Amino acid sequence: HGNGIDGTMRLNDHVSNTTSPERNSCKHPITIILDNVRSAHNVGNILRLAETSQVDTVRLCGMTPRPPHPKVLKTAMGSAEYVSLGADDDGTTNLSTLRTVLDLKAKGVLIFGVETTKNATSLWNAPIPSDENIPVAYIFGNELIGVDVDVLRECDSIISIPTYGIKNSLNIANCVSVVLWETLRRWHGK
Repeated sequence: HGNGIDGTMRLNDHVSNTTSPERNSCKHPITIILDNVRSAHNVGNILRLAETSQVDTVRLCGMTPRPPHPKVLKTAMGSAEYVSLGADDDGTTNLSTLRTVLDLKAKGVLIFGVETTKNATSLWNAPIPSDENIPVAYIFGNELIGVDVDVLRECDSIISIPTYGIKNSLNIANCVSVVLWETLRRWHGK
């Protein structure tokens, strides 16, 4: 089909030959922590989100599926190879969520649990730093039981996305997208 009405063309989902190396080397100081996420499709989608938003690291904790799982790779659509999956300080990659959080806290990273609890602050009012130089980590939990309670106790803040229907939560990949882009909007949307 080619050209649209105004002469523009759609950018297809593929790695562009015109992508500059500088674009990919400038990572945002954001870590995504997935706490025992079950769905490989969700993980693949989140890795794609992580690449497009240029987060620093994704930590796949507990039973969370990881590449080279075929469903993760299929849904990530080629972006998994561009995302740092991180490891604990001892080099292990089968990460404990609690240990990951404690390691990041020791490095001065602000930890946000993303969970629907009565003590959660709305994302719209969340104390996300306006300074992009302050590293943040967001923990997203298992699709059925959420973020582990012991992990939530270690968070600097617990935030939630306001919902207005009968259901009180979003699909985890959708939730990651909303939180990431709200953070980037605050940092770059002046």
